[in-house]
Order: sequence, then C-alpha cells, then structure tokens
Amino acid sequence: MEVGQTLILNFSSEIEAADVERRIIAGIVVPFNKVGYTSVGPVVFESGSIKIEDTAKIKLLAQHDPTNPIGRAQSFQTNSEMITGSFKISNSATGQDFLIRASEGLIASLSIGVEVIASKPSKDGTLYVQSAVMREVSLVESPAFSDAVVTKVAASEGEVAEENQPTESESEVTTAPIETPVEATEEAPVVEAAAARPTVKATAPYITSSVRTPIHSMGAYALHSIKAKLGDEDSALYVRAANDSTSTNPAFNPTQYLTEFISNTNFGRAAVDACQKAVLPSSGFTINVPSLITPTQTAPTVAVATEAGTISNTGMTSAYQSFTVSKYAGQQTVSLELIDRSSDNPLFMDQLMIQLERAYLKATDAAVIQAFIDNGTAATATANTAAGLISFLSTESAAAYAGTSYFAKNVVIGSGTWAAAMGYQDTTGRPLFNTTTPWNSAGQIGNSSIKGNLLGLDAYVDVYAASTAGADNSAFVIAPEAVTVFESPTAMFSVNIVNTGQVNLAVYGYMVPAVLQAKGVRKYKTA
Repeated sequence: MEVGQTLILNFSSEIEAADVERRIIAGIVVPFNKVGYTSVGPVVFESGSIKIEDTAKIKLLAQHDPTNPIGRAQSFQTNSEMITGSFKISNSATGQDFLIRASEGLIASLSIGVEVIASKPSKDGTLYVQSAVMREVSLVESPAFSDAVVTKVAASEGEVAEENQPTESESEVTTAPIETPVEATEEAPVVEAAAARPTVKATAPYITSSVRTPIHSMGAYALHSIKAKLGDEDSALYVRAANDSTSTNPAFNPTQYLTEFISNTNFGRAAVDACQKAVLPSSGFTINVPSLITPTQTAPTVAVATEAGTISNTGMTSAYQSFTVSKYAGQQTVSLELIDRSSDNPLFMDQLMIQLERAYLKATDAAVIQAFIDNGTAATATANTAAGLISFLSTESAAAYAGTSYFAKNVVIGSGTWAAAMGYQDTTGRPLFNTTTPWNSAGQIGNSSIKGNLLGLDAYVDVYAASTAGADNSAFVIAPEAVTVFESPTAMFSVNIVNTGQVNLAVYGYMVPAVLQAKGVRKYKTA
C-alpha cells in the first residue's frame, strides 16, 4: 500500500462488559502486533500506529452502518499491546436493543474502522499498518482476534473498598471502577454491593426543585384556576407554583431550564498524556523497578579480542528504584432528599460525578508536573525569546537522548509559553510556530488545540505547569520512556450516613508518577 493512500479497515474483538443499567459497554478495540482478518485480508497494527484525534467525536455504530449510530466513546486507553475503550450507549430504542443483546452475549464484539495513512505489505500478504487514524468503532457479532485479552472494566458484584467499611453511622458501601478519560463526560457505572441502599440513577437531562408548570399565559392560568376549584390536584399545584412568584409573573414568562452546564474545569491531563503509562500492581504501597543506569550501575562491555586473547569480562550490576504509591480521593456530601427527589431529572448528580472525575484528573496531572520538577534535570538556561525557546527544544532534546538512549518526543508547556510561541515571528513578520511550509517549518501550534508541534516534538499545553513564559519549569522536554505513570482504575463509592440522612459520594484511585531516568525530563530554566 503506497504512503498517503487511505483505506478503511475493520477489526473486531470481544467486548469486556455491558452494563445495562448505566448504559456502558467496554472492551478491547484493537490489539497491536497481532494478525487480524479484516475487510482487506490479514492485517497487523504496529504498536502506537493508531491516532485518536478527538475521543468525543468517535461514534459507536451498529454493524459499521454510518446511518445507525448507537453510542459515543467516553474514553480510550492505549499501551504497547492494545487500545481499550468505553462507550456510552444511546437511550434510544435501537441503543437499548443493542445494549441488551451485548449484555446477553448475542452481539459481543467491538470492531474498529480506521483510515490508513502509512503501511507496508509482507511477503505472505499481511499488511503491516504503521500509521492510521481512528474513524469509528462498531458493535458486531464475532471477533477477529480469538486470543484477545481484555482488561477489567466493570466491578464484580460485592467488591468494596476495604478502608470504607460501614461503621455504626454508615450503611453498606457500593464500589465500581470507572474510566479515566483525557475528557470524561458521563457518570461512572455503579455496581450495587447491598440491596438495602437506594441506587442513584442519572438518565434525564435536567433537574429543578420547583414545579414545572404548564401555565404560560393568562388563559392557561384561568383554565387551571377553574379546574383547581373543581378538585383537580395537578391544576391546584400548577396554580400555587404560579402564585409563588407573582411579583415577577414568571408563570407568564417562565424560566427555561436548559441542559447546558457551565464550568471551567475541563483541562484534561496533558502531562500524563506526554508520558508512558502502565497499570499499577494490584497490591502494595511501594513498587520497585529494576534498573541499570550508568555510571551508577555497571553494564556489560564488549571489546575487540585478539586471537586466543582474553575476552572482555565486565560484571553487570543493577539496582531497584523504589516509588511510593499515593492515593488520590475526593468526596461530596449530598442529602438523601436531593437524591430521592431528583431521580427523574438528575442534572445535579450528572455534573457532580463529572466534576469529581475532573477534580481527580486535576490532582493526578498536577502530581505528574510536580514529579517532573522534583526529579527532572534542569536545562541549560535560555532567554525568554523565540531563539531561547528554539535553543531549549533543540539542546535538551539532544541531551535527553544522550542521557537515556531514548529520543525526546514530547514537550509539556504552560499557558504562557503556549501564548508566546503563537506570537513569535521571523524577521519578515511571519509566525514561526503556526505557519507551515513553504514559509516556516519550525512547527505548528494554534489557539484551538491542546496539542501542537514544536521543532518536531508533540507539544502538550498543561494549565498546571508554570503559566509565565520564560519562568523556571514553564516547559519540559520529555523522553516518554523515561517517565512511567503507574495508575489503578478509578473507583466511585457511596456511603449512607444514617443519622443525618445524607450520602457521601467519592472517587478515588492510586497512582505513581515514576521518573525512571532523570535525564529524560529536561526542565526549562530562565537565563
């Protein structure tokens, strides 16, 4: 297949979970480095070959039919072995039908549709894909990969957080892992651990504690006033709601309750995305990573040996790097009355869970930035100018390679450096970093994307990095293999507080931002 030619390929693998109540399905979207039999024959996706441009725009289709979307992607997780995904299913009749069939194992596979950018064929006719863009994912009948291994997405019934067992003032605890997406937009799936506790459901688009009255005119007011006097209880309720605010006559110019929710917390986790990611071991509060970092440890040597001469013999010495596991958690206390009276219209509950998830993303991303600062290597000082930024990127990329044997691929920048880079110009007044060839080819970064390109490095804008351009630690050049973010699945649990009639809702997870090679994290330093 020629470079630049595009083709849609369809892979499929078994779904891992279908949660009917929360309308979630999840599983392996595609494995890397394994042969699958697609619409064009045997195909292998190389590790990291699939780009996901915008998670929110990836639809879940039924049988690859673009006219029959049944859901939308919530999150994707990519590692060297596979891409896994979680999808929120539409509340439509078609979505419900496919969700039920998926939960019953009748349609039990996820299939990916990609646009191939670069590939090469092998002698046996297998197509090796080197670069592709995900276009859609579909729910289909049978998998192309019989040996697909799925990761755990939905908690089994009865799992509870040990440190949150009920006390005398608390009832049973419910737990369930939820996805940790770059953008989370839906509530977490909850698996009940005790039937005695009410389930919090989030299915409707709005909530208000006041009566939604149909009285929108004087005529309607008169009609319902008459019906109220004749004994119609609903009409009496509508009239009371209208009379409650007669000073401003809202019954005749009613308040509109919109589905939009305004917040400024949707920043994602740019620093985490710039690093290598791995699943945190399931037990223990310390992880030990074996390492061989010269000159502290000794590596084997090879040298020219003369005939019958002595062979080089250098004993290898290695060590362990130890990292402490940290817990990140947050909670919100909500009255049971609010939960009971908003079961049909839970905008508050929807947004509460979204905001708790975003708070978790904020805390963990800030922890990764702090790990860069605490354990990275200070760069050669440069001026706060276009030339200084270019010097930092080029010099420190080479230094990262020299110190780790891995190439620097990413740069994490604060908002001030981002703004400065967009404004840098050449001697003719043309932008350096947001104009491509044939004029300037230093990179491309714009004001509408969190990710751009600076001198060949993928640029991640992170609001938690130093926000002043040219300040210390306002940018970090990263060799991804030098930093591994070990992270557990995020969980949500709720606890009833009996004596107050309240409910504690919380999210928590465990993470270790492990800087494995300090020379692979280059910290900006001002001159």
